[in-house]
This record gives sequence, C-alpha cells and structure tokens, in this order.
Amino acid sequence: MAKTITDIIPPSRRRQMEQAGESVPAYVPTPTPTYAPPTPPQEPPHAPRPLMDGEPPRRLGNRRFPWGMALIALVIVVGSGIVLYTFASAKVTITPTAKTTTVSGDFTATFNSGDLPYQIVTVDKTVSANVPAESTETVNDPAQGTITISNTQDTSQTLIKNTRFQSTGGLIYRIQDSVTIPGGSISSPGTIKATVYADTGGDQYNIAPTTFTVPGLKGSASFDKVTAKSTEAFTGGFSGTRASVSDATRTAQNQKSQSSLNDALTAAVTAQLPVGYVAIPGGTVITYVPATDTVGKDNSVNVNLKGTAVAVVLPSSALAKAISYRTNGSYTGQPVTIKDASALKMTPSLPGTPTAEQGTFAFSLAGNATIVYDIDTAKIAGAVAGKNRTAAYTIIQGFPEVSRAVLNVRPFWKTSFPDDPSDIVVATTSPSE
Repeated sequence: MAKTITDIIPPSRRRQMEQAGESVPAYVPTPTPTYAPPTPPQEPPHAPRPLMDGEPPRRLGNRRFPWGMALIALVIVVGSGIVLYTFASAKVTITPTAKTTTVSGDFTATFNSGDLPYQIVTVDKTVSANVPAESTETVNDPAQGTITISNTQDTSQTLIKNTRFQSTGGLIYRIQDSVTIPGGSISSPGTIKATVYADTGGDQYNIAPTTFTVPGLKGSASFDKVTAKSTEAFTGGFSGTRASVSDATRTAQNQKSQSSLNDALTAAVTAQLPVGYVAIPGGTVITYVPATDTVGKDNSVNVNLKGTAVAVVLPSSALAKAISYRTNGSYTGQPVTIKDASALKMTPSLPGTPTAEQGTFAFSLAGNATIVYDIDTAKIAGAVAGKNRTAAYTIIQGFPEVSRAVLNVRPFWKTSFPDDPSDIVVATTSPSE
C-alpha cells in the first residue's frame, strides 16, 4: 500500500495540525539522485592584448618563436663565413732534393770568371804571449802593418818590391814583395792586401788606421785611382834599449802560439767569405812569421807571432754544378748548392801560395759532398696556379728538384689553387741528413 506523508509525521505533530485545521500535505517520494563528475572551473575568457606598433604578429598557441636564438645563430654562421674567407690561403711547402755523392777527380778554376770561378781571400792575425825577460837589447825596429790596396782602373796595376806608401801624416812605409791589384771600378774596385814596413825604426810609426797614397804614381792618371788604407793600428816600431829573450825561448813560444793562431786565421777566412762562396779544407795556405817583440809589464817581453792565411774560395753553386756533372748522369744543369763542404779535401796541383795573377787554379777533390737542389718559388707557384690539388701535385712530382711537397688550400671547400701565382705562398724546408 502506498505511503502518505502522515505515515512519516509523528502522531503528536499530526494531532496539532488537525486541531489547527491545517491540511496534511500528500507524500511525494524524492527521486534517487544519479552521480555525475564535478565540472572543473572555467577561466573567464580574456580579450587578447592589442598589438603595439611595430610588434611582429603572434603565433597561435601559447609558445612564441625564439627570435633571439635565431639571430645569434645567423650571426655565428655569417661570422664564420667571413673568417674563413678572410683567412683563405694557398700554400705549397717544398722539401728540395738532396743527393750525397762521393767525389774524386781533378778540376780547374779560373780567377773571377768562367763556369768555375775562384777568388783569393787573404787575412792576417797576430798573437802575443807574455814571457819573463832574460836580458836587454838595443834595437831600432820598424813598425809594420797590413794595408788594403784598391784599384779603380779597369785594368790591373802592378806595384814592384819596395814601392812606397805615404800616410796622411807624411810617414813612409814600403812593401817587401811586388803585388798586382786587379782592375775594377769606382763602385767596385779591385783590392789586395799587403804588409808594409816603416822606412826607419821608432815608435812614431805605430800609427792608427789611416789612408795612403803611392808617391811613385804621382803625375800619372793612376795616382788617384790606386790608393790604400789600413783598418788596424801599426805596431812594432821601437828605438832604444828594451827587455829581451833568447832566440830559443822565442822559437819555443812561437811554436806554442801557432795552434791558436791557426784557429783564429781559419775563423777569419770564414768570416770574410764573399756571399755564396765556400772555403774547402786544404785550399788555404797559412804562413807564420815572427813579429817584433814588444816590451811587457814588470820586466817581461811580449813575443809576437804573425800569421797570414791565403785561401782559394769557390762559389758553392758553381762547384756543386761541376761535381754534379761528374757524378750524376741524370743531371741537366739545374741550380744546385753544396750543403756542407767540410767533408771534402782540396789538394792544389801546384805548391806554394795561390795568387790572382796566375789566372787559373788546378786542384783535385776527394770526399763526400751533399748536393741540394735550389727551389724556384716563382716557378712552383706558376705551375700550380689555377690547378686542382690532384693536378697540382702531379705537376710538382715532375720537378727533379722537388723531393716532397705538401699542398694546402683554405677554406676547406675550395678544391683549386688561385689563378694568380702571387696569391700562392711557396715555402721550403731543409732536407734531412
């Protein structure tokens, strides 16, 4: 049976309602609720902010385009390209061909001319050793010194024995042997060195470096064209009584001094070599002459020994060519030089001191020589200009003077050398032993 609302109202309350004349409402059942998930709160819609003047349009969605990162990347790419082009380069590094050969044969050089020219280098040195005095002596020693005689005439000039040389102070000195000065010009005079001795004894002839004239040529055209000068002070002039040593003591001391004097003369020859010339062991003649003793301190004597070195010197390139023609059957005259001449031994065909006047100098060579080919950098650059790396390398391999080549072209994406040879750097390295 269906229920009414009176069924759920307490009786006491129902009686009160009935006494008061109130009607009792009919019962209406409440429907059973069904479950529904809660709805999340919705944000109220917002109107988009208006774009400012010059502001780029927004992308749809919440994420914005990273313009800053894009700009940095662009700067890096452009900058890298500029750096690569700025430091673009083309370089060829060449190691020249070097051949060591054994030499044994005869050669002939011509003074200052021909395929194998020679020159004469003359140097003088004096060493002094201090020894205790053994006695005294009365002497009248002339001073002596070395002068360089110059000739600006285009023909040679011969000066006979005892030719006089007058200093700017009017003092007279003489040579003891005749000399011939090669011809030359004002810009490049012919020169020769000689030793002169004062006409008389006395320390007034110990003069500082100066210039000289040749009185015997006065009145001729040669007077102003043949002159001389000294670069070191003259020494040895003395007149009076001084401390002395015996001949035996002097001779023994001079023998001890020869070793140091020999080293000094050899070094002096090397220092005075003309550019591109070499001095070969055996080609230098050294003579020793006792120089005048001088008074030392505290009753001692300075025993002096003078040495003169006369060396035949040869152009390294000309000598290397002469050796290559003798020892290398494939050699065709390429420019070459001798890396080191110290392993060779020269033996003159004639004894005595060589001179320019003899015109030719015959000698034999024996030993080992390392011949190094010269590299013409302009030739290399011209050969590879405009070529790709492979073609350039093939071309360089055909040069007999090239032992090894390293080719570099930058930036890395370039495959060819520049068309202009002046844009290509060609460097050389020393060949290994």
